[in-house]
Parts: sequence; C-alpha cells; structure tokens
Amino acid sequence: QVQLVESGGGVVQAGGSLRLSCAASGRTFSSYTMGWFRQAPGKEREFVAGINWSDGGPFYAYTVKGRFTISRDNAKNMVFLQMNSLKPEDTAVYYCAASRRVGVLSRNEYNYWGQGTQVTVSS
Repeated sequence: QVQLVESGGGVVQAGGSLRLSCAASGRTFSSYTMGWFRQAPGKEREFVAGINWSDGGPFYAYTVKGRFTISRDNAKNMVFLQMNSLKPEDTAVYYCAASRRVGVLSRNEYNYWGQGTQVTVSS
C-alpha cells in the first residue's frame, strides 16, 4: 500500500516555474515507478512524466519534454516535478501516481494516486 500527497501547486505567470513535490508513505517506495499526470477542466487525465523504479530513467510526454524534469529521492520517499517555461495550457490539477511496472504512460497501469494539486498559469 502506498499513500501519496502532492504539494507545490499555485498560480504563476506564463514563462515562470514551479516545483511540485509528492511525498509517499510505505517502505517499498523504491520499487515503484512514479508518474505525474494532469487533468484540465473538461479533459481526460493525461500522462506528463514518469521515472522508473528499476534504473531511475525518466520519460516524458512530448508536450512537456525539454521544459519539465522529473526526479526522485528514494531515501526520502519523494518525487519531484520541476516545471519551467510554463504555458497557460499547462493549467490543470496535477496528480502523483505509483505503478509496479516500468515505462508506463497509461493511467490504467498506475495503482495508487494522490489527491492532486492545482497549477494555474496566467497569460
């Protein structure tokens, strides 16, 4: 069982930066692939970034590649999403999620979810 709590959301102007954090409970955090998803009003929840448990390798949606960076600290049971060059279309509720598989982009492959944190990018 893994419990996830996101933080770090807020309001930022276009071109600005935010760093999201996700704190995980449980002693097996290092054996989970961690992902960030987002959901804008009226849209489906979409994959943003993930980081594998096996080799720590990151993977990204093409819409954020080069602007967002995912990282993890297994000693502190934390995963982070550094978001730079933010755009109004990045506005959404951002969710942290955990999966036993590697390299997964589908939300159906993630078993545990946080409650989400709101990110609003103003133009």
